Amino acid sequence: MHVTIIGAGLGGLTLARVLHVHGIRAEVHEAESSPMARTQGGMLDIHDYNGQLAVEAAGLVAEFRGLVLEGRQAMRILDRNGTLLFEKTDDGTGGRPEILRADLRRILLDALPAGTVHWGHKATGARTLADGRHEVTFADGSTVVTDLLVGADGAWSKVRPLLTDVTPEYVGEAFVETYLFDADTRHPATAAAVGGGSMAANGGTPDEAINAHRESGDTLHAYVVLTRPLDWFAAIDFTDPAAAAARIAAEFDGWAPELTALITEADTAPVLRPHHTLPVGLRWDRVPGVTLVGDAAHLAAPNGEGANLAMLDGAELGQALAAHPGDVEAAIAEYEAAMFTRSANPVDETVLLESLFGDGEVPRALFDLVQGREQAS
Repeated sequence: MHVTIIGAGLGGLTLARVLHVHGIRAEVHEAESSPMARTQGGMLDIHDYNGQLAVEAAGLVAEFRGLVLEGRQAMRILDRNGTLLFEKTDDGTGGRPEILRADLRRILLDALPAGTVHWGHKATGARTLADGRHEVTFADGSTVVTDLLVGADGAWSKVRPLLTDVTPEYVGEAFVETYLFDADTRHPATAAAVGGGSMAANGGTPDEAINAHRESGDTLHAYVVLTRPLDWFAAIDFTDPAAAAARIAAEFDGWAPELTALITEADTAPVLRPHHTLPVGLRWDRVPGVTLVGDAAHLAAPNGEGANLAMLDGAELGQALAAHPGDVEAAIAEYEAAMFTRSANPVDETVLLESLFGDGEVPRALFDLVQGREQAS
């Protein structure tokens, strides 16, 4: 069986690793030129009910545990004035240990045979051949023909059109991403507001929020949340970092300075991250020899589950292929049935509430606040 995976994100690499554990060879084609071509994003909380199951299937529990950043499951919820509304310490018993995305990707890469990932292979399209196999074309003009094609290539997947003509739609919300370095010494008030883990601050409506978390050392990584049309963001010149930061900060006039410093004092240029989604419960008719994992299959606005679900998809597809030697279609059908059910039924709020705050009684208003749902009075 010739397995070709498009995309070396967490879902594609987990699939490749689980296949390798079971003695099945796969090749991964990735658009980026090297593992270090760009930063890989910030912290990920890997959940005991999905992401950690994938880590276990990949046989990388010890490596994962060795890179978990202690104390990062702590949480603080503030209002726009910087007043503390809720605080949860990290006592080491939570089910969402935090790890840098780059570190998690690295342990997956390191666990694959040399040459598994083909870097600088940007897929531009895919087609079904007369014999039922599939051909992928890359930006450099090269092609690959495969028995089993897996699209792990994210929101704008080039493999997805083989299965469905549905495309992502903007949800009306975006992140503006910033970093503060050496925050404990250079921005102590902001560092104190964020604390040792994550911080969420809402202004009383779901339209504006400032969320941040502490990465390794005293680096603070912020996600400024704004509900605005794409045209509003298009009017901001993000090639002028100072002007863009000032325009974003203007939307938070009157907020506590230790919170707005995450915008105005940032050490990096603000980066716009619009949120898109595929329809909840998206399904497609079975097409022999091709399937999708992760955002390519069930893209959603950020909710803490995306990386976890991508890894679980990869792990379950790999396990299904191993469990059905010689019957690829039975394996894909089994995988897709579980994946479709999972993506049609997002994690229940009660599970999220307990995962975030613990098993004790937590006022529903606090949960709504961290989700940005509190309505203005």
